[in-house]
Amino acid sequence: MPSPRIIAIGGGALDEPTTGPMVRFVLDQTGKQRPRVLFLPTATGNVPSYAVNFYAALSLVAEASHLDLFDRRVADLRPTILEQDAIFVGGGNTANLLAIWRTHALELLLRQAWEAAIVLAGASAGANCWFESSVTDSFGPLAALPAGLGFLAGSFCPHFDREPLRRPTFRALVAAGELPPGLAADDDAALVFEGTELVEVVAARSDAAGYRLSLDADSGQVREERLAARYLRAD
Repeated sequence: MPSPRIIAIGGGALDEPTTGPMVRFVLDQTGKQRPRVLFLPTATGNVPSYAVNFYAALSLVAEASHLDLFDRRVADLRPTILEQDAIFVGGGNTANLLAIWRTHALELLLRQAWEAAIVLAGASAGANCWFESSVTDSFGPLAALPAGLGFLAGSFCPHFDREPLRRPTFRALVAAGELPPGLAADDDAALVFEGTELVEVVAARSDAAGYRLSLDADSGQVREERLAARYLRAD
C-alpha cells in the first residue's frame, strides 16, 4: 500500500492553468489517470471565485468536487472524504480553517484519509494546517499559530520569498521559542512528505525552493538551510 503523502505548497498552485506543473504533480501522486479530487475552501469562507478557480484548474483532468462546511447538506462526511484520491486545501485564514474543521470533526476524517494514503495537498493555509504550528496572518500581523493538526512535526511558513516579512518573522519566532524549528517554502515550491519524512522539494518556478530553520542551542542563533527543488517543467 502507498505511504501516506502530504504536499505542502508555499503558495500559488491554483493560479496555474489546467496543465500547470504543480497541479499535474499533485494529480500524478495519486497514480490515477483521472483521480477524484476534493477541494476544501474553508479558509476563505467558501468564496465562490476560489471554487471556480479550482474547477477551472482541475475539471478537465480530474473528477473534481468541493465541500462547503458553511452550507453543509450531509450528515455523514465519511464518504465525501474517504472516497477521494486526493484532497486539496485552499489558502486563506488558517486559524478559522482549523476551528471550523474541529467543529465539524473533520480533522479526524482527514487523519483517516492520510493514513489511507489519500494524497493531502494545499497551499498557504492549506499547507500550514498539516504541521504542529505555523506562521500566519490569521489575526492581522504575522504571528505564531501553535494549534495545527500535527500530522507533521515542527512549524511551517508559506510565502517565504513573496512576502517580505515572512522570513524575518519566522526567524524571530523560532529564536524567541514561540515556534519550534521547522520548514518554509517559497511560492510555487512544495515540500513532499512520505509519512512524516520530507523526501523532496519540487517547484513550478526555477528559482523557488524550500528551507529548513534550526536553532543553535549554544548561541541561540537561527540557522537557515536552503533546500534545492526539483524543477517541474510545464508540458
